Amino acid sequence: MTRADNSAFLAQANARRHDAALAAARHAIEQLQREGTAINYTTVAHSAGVSRTWLYRQDQIRDLISQLRRQHAPAAAVASQRASTDSLRQRLDTARTELTRLRAENRSLRDQIARQLGLQRTQSASDGPPDHDDSDPSPQPPQRHVHAAKMPSDQA
Repeated sequence: MTRADNSAFLAQANARRHDAALAAARHAIEQLQREGTAINYTTVAHSAGVSRTWLYRQDQIRDLISQLRRQHAPAAAVASQRASTDSLRQRLDTARTELTRLRAENRSLRDQIARQLGLQRTQSASDGPPDHDDSDPSPQPPQRHVHAAKMPSDQA
């Protein structure tokens, strides 16, 4: 028993699905334009429910997106999104104030460390030399005791 050739139906279904995706992409682009949303592959793909890869493969859609992106290239940034001169000046003043505070804090901490080290040195100098400490990692050379040896001239 042989199977019927359904490839024509599959090709028709594929063509309908392709046409529907193209229509969805065009509709998404029109919708994004009406909303004033940035038109790029990501926004079109998300809005149309297709993949970005598929959009890149469609010459008509790719050309349309590229054309719209060139027409609506961002002129730096929208004026409402730019930081004003006063805002930038305020940020700079805040940063300078913080820098001054941190420098003073560093100076104070250095002074505290210097005083603490001075106290430690004073205490170690007044305590005298430390006794033998087994925890001292520097080994001391063994001491040699010299015994009175008899000299040959003393043997007579």
